Amino acid sequence: MAEKIYDMTIIGGGPVGIYGAFYGGMQGLEINLVDSLPQLGGQLAALYPEKFIYDLPGHSKIRAGEMVEQLVEQMDNYGERINKSIDNSVQNIERLEDRTFRITTDKDVHIARSILVTAGNGAFSPRKLDGDTGEFSNIHYFVPKMDEFQGKNVVIFGGGDSAVDWALMLEPIAKSVTIVHRRNEFRAHASSVDKLKASTVNVVTPAVVSVLTADNGKVSKVAIENVDTKEVTEYECDDIIALFGFVSSLGPIKTWGLELDKTALKVDSKYQTNLEGVYAAGDAASFDGKIKMITAGFGEAVVAINAAKAYAYPDRVHRHQHSSNIAK
Repeated sequence: MAEKIYDMTIIGGGPVGIYGAFYGGMQGLEINLVDSLPQLGGQLAALYPEKFIYDLPGHSKIRAGEMVEQLVEQMDNYGERINKSIDNSVQNIERLEDRTFRITTDKDVHIARSILVTAGNGAFSPRKLDGDTGEFSNIHYFVPKMDEFQGKNVVIFGGGDSAVDWALMLEPIAKSVTIVHRRNEFRAHASSVDKLKASTVNVVTPAVVSVLTADNGKVSKVAIENVDTKEVTEYECDDIIALFGFVSSLGPIKTWGLELDKTALKVDSKYQTNLEGVYAAGDAASFDGKIKMITAGFGEAVVAINAAKAYAYPDRVHRHQHSSNIAK
């Protein structure tokens, strides 16, 4: 059987990849959206489905899982042009003599006229809390359901947007919420930090975990050490949420001959990598002035897809330009 030919393969099924598939479909392209996870949505769907997002245009706030559902619904308006290939990991890409690409996954092989990488920073695993040996069942690195913390004493570690947002979201449903950060300044949106300071959340800074006391496989008490004074204070807890970010691995992407900037792909003004016909958008792309926001990634995908369409069908672009010149 002949290998299927798509106009574009999008590698990475997070929000930017889903939106890219929608936009590509709207542009009349046949898209193969490939993701290694068993569901679309990337980290947001897998790790933070109930986390609120506050900076999506048109929404004062929206849960991450709901945003993903709406993006998929939007994409499905062009479902006849989009193949969703989930639980499928791309292993290798090869540029062929006719300017197309052979994409080999762990399940199949197909041909694409262009490639858009929206795989974020690759495969991810959470940074662990000091003292977590893997034996404690109540240390969490993501929050699948908020109601699991109803009436609980919750201690949150972290100083970024995720930690601050979860502290505020759990405040009304948990018995108590304590947030611990090793610095006095939080790395979260200023408005969120202001809300945190005005809330009933117990803010402990600058501090780090000292000792975890366990009972029947669960942490029952956590000792917190002040970084400056070295004073140790003990807190009872039912659950711990540690939000230190994730360690990412590009995996096979590192072997594709693409120029890297740490764990991202260097791109030009059209979001093309050093390999002609291969583009990157969202957290997968690196360039001067990069802003890591979902909304910025959406715009990057639009520019990349238009450039990829011109790469895949240069004769159409030439005819359009020729016609425009005649009209003038």
